[in-house]
Amino acid sequence: MIRFLLLNGPNLNRLGMREPHIYGHTTLAQLEKQLTEFAGEYGAELTCYQSNYEGALIDQIHRAESLYDGIIFNPGAFTHYSYALRDAIASVRTPVIEVHISNIHAREPFRHHSVIAPVTAGQIVGLGVSGYRLAILALLDMVEGKGKS
Repeated sequence: MIRFLLLNGPNLNRLGMREPHIYGHTTLAQLEKQLTEFAGEYGAELTCYQSNYEGALIDQIHRAESLYDGIIFNPGAFTHYSYALRDAIASVRTPVIEVHISNIHAREPFRHHSVIAPVTAGQIVGLGVSGYRLAILALLDMVEGKGKS
């Protein structure tokens, strides 16, 4: 079975409550349930994890290499300055798709740059929670496409 890890970083536990005009009204629990069901429709298992702590996210990325076929990751504010998360992603062979609910490139200038993006397989921004579903589909294509010519 194909297995993916969904990682959500700081403040994403506040989804549905935090700035709903930017992030929407869907809670993290609702999102995780929706995405678990969505992945299951494609024969994939999704494990969800959220932390406000950088080290906990790094530990999950390190463990993922032996447990998961791909990672969907919304690093939250860590996107813009966490070289430790960037290095963790670069240290594993597991493909990572970076996801942001809002369009970080259309927000405050400090949000325009991602130190994470250069070491990911791709970045999806500004499509709301639909971006997570697109990341699952992209990872499925990557995993199922291995070895095909």
